[in-house]
Amino acid sequence: MAQPRSKSGFIIAAAFIGPGTVSTASIAGANFGFHLVWALLFSVLATIVLQDMAVRLGFATKAGMSEAIASSIAHPAARWILALLVISAIGIGNAAYEAGNLTGAAIGLNSLYSLGTVTWSAILGLLAILLLWSGRYHLIESVLVALVGVMALVFVVTLGVSNPDWAAMVSQIMQPVASTESLTTILALIGTTIVPYNLFLHASLVARSENDSPQPATRYRRQSALAIGVGGLITLCIMATAMQAFYGQSEALHAGNLAKQLAPLLGNYAELFFAIGIFAAGLTSTITAPLAAAYAVCGALNKPADLNSRWFKAIWLSIIVIGVLVTLSGVKPLMAIVFAQAANGLLLPVIALLLLYMMNTHARLGQLKNSWPTNIVGFAVVALICWLSWQKFS
Repeated sequence: MAQPRSKSGFIIAAAFIGPGTVSTASIAGANFGFHLVWALLFSVLATIVLQDMAVRLGFATKAGMSEAIASSIAHPAARWILALLVISAIGIGNAAYEAGNLTGAAIGLNSLYSLGTVTWSAILGLLAILLLWSGRYHLIESVLVALVGVMALVFVVTLGVSNPDWAAMVSQIMQPVASTESLTTILALIGTTIVPYNLFLHASLVARSENDSPQPATRYRRQSALAIGVGGLITLCIMATAMQAFYGQSEALHAGNLAKQLAPLLGNYAELFFAIGIFAAGLTSTITAPLAAAYAVCGALNKPADLNSRWFKAIWLSIIVIGVLVTLSGVKPLMAIVFAQAANGLLLPVIALLLLYMMNTHARLGQLKNSWPTNIVGFAVVALICWLSWQKFS
């Protein structure tokens, strides 16, 4: 079934503006001020470049990224090795990401009614299963994206009324930090922005969209860049509000006081609004993460990427169940969310290299094939992430 072209870019933006973005950006602002803005700017630019590749690949091949890989590799052994790589990378990444999504949404609901984040995570997992099983997730997703947009607006307005120290922000931007203590947060910022599964999801959405314009590829690409840029601006505002509330203050950021950064605008209603917003962001991402995994794995295994396919249902169901089990293990909320983002940052080079390979070799790309400047940027992104990961674990 064709998907509306006009929504694909904004669905991707909504997918990465989840509880992981809110929590990771808050931690970055609270602990490091604006010294890590360089990592966010790098992530946004890299996301625009990589998602643009995914758009072009989906449009030119009329297939998802996994299908495109499988169709362009003739040797059976090489095809199976790459299929296993895709399955492992997306499966591991999305399972970790799903745990973070469920945990973040559970934090919001637990602020409204205290049942415990573990209980709420299990309830949310069941809700996500019911929504996806019904096949009507697009309507639900549209409502949740609107709620996330409202939350984003409040962050922007809060920043404006909180009398931010603009001079301090500019000064810290000009003094970037990449210390041992900050590397996990840097990788988390990268992982929460350049989400590997979004590359598969975006290509699949574009491939299944209606091409009713003389130049639809250009319109897709512009929409993608605009939506990602807006998402980056929202993340920056979250960093800024957290910096105002916590950086250099005696009170440390933790799961229970995340809403404090909205107090200058909302006062006593800050916790309520933050809870609703992070719940909406979490449930949106809880739906899109297993959906993307199903597209990727079905494509890799040459199975129908259809909502009614047994394979499709089995894959997204597995991702949700694993996510729930991780939350039931009792992992601390913020730790689970930040770990999920860092895991995405570590998996990204593998997925990015596969995408770069496709954008230079697929026979159906034609004029949409990568140019040499795009290749340079793409390989530079991979090289920097690999260097940061090596610094983290060396």
